[in-house]
Amino acid sequence: MTTTHSRLHVMEGQVTDRSVICQVIEGQDAVIQTLGLGGKGDGKPTTFVSEANRLIMEEMEKAGISRYIAISVIGAGDSLHFMPWIYRKAIMPLFMGWFQAIIDDKNRMDAMIRQSNLDWTIMRCTTIKDGQAKGQVKASLDGKGLKFSITAPDMASFFVEQIASKEFLRQSPVISN
Repeated sequence: MTTTHSRLHVMEGQVTDRSVICQVIEGQDAVIQTLGLGGKGDGKPTTFVSEANRLIMEEMEKAGISRYIAISVIGAGDSLHFMPWIYRKAIMPLFMGWFQAIIDDKNRMDAMIRQSNLDWTIMRCTTIKDGQAKGQVKASLDGKGLKFSITAPDMASFFVEQIASKEFLRQSPVISN
């Protein structure tokens, strides 16, 4: 991590370690969780995200933190229906079998969050691309107007904006550029 800022505090540790979670969230007003396997994963079943999410939520409750923004993926939850038929029935099953393990884990996470008393928003992202911010984010609850990707800087800015926003409170928008 090379970025520095007077309000940025970098901590190193395992997200599955309760003591690390407690240190990270201490004194915070909100939590933005951006956990994932990275890349394509290995296609094997996993509970990494859902288990870490469970620990984070438990520690948030103990600390009295209610605002929670979590990253998910398009294809998880009801957003699968936003994807074109050819993608759902042909491309994913034939060429993206590795993605199902990721979606299954995100669906477990999704269910936990939805059953909580937190002020949550689950952000379902399209493909996250490196590159310059485009300065615009399309958020959709019905899949209309979505593009195939979002730049990492635009995604990050949108997540931070949602901390104070109630626009997508207890909802799961899909976001893209």
